[in-house]
Amino acid sequence: MTAARAGRRPLRPGVEWEFDKVSFSREFPRNVVTKLLVERAEHGGWELDRVRIGPDGTRRVILRRKIIRAVRTA
Repeated sequence: MTAARAGRRPLRPGVEWEFDKVSFSREFPRNVVTKLLVERAEHGGWELDRVRIGPDGTRRVILRRKIIRAVRTA
């Protein structure tokens, strides 16, 4: 499993998302990949954006989460 920060990208005005790329080799069974992604979603606030399975069986997953900006009140 490898992970790389994909950066930030605005999809709509006023909403910013942070993206994270994760790759899983074909040796990881589907249920293991599911458990790892569920753990990241529950503890890190990530949601699934895209999954691509390559011809070699590698799963390339892109996760995203909203960036919440603190607004200064005083």
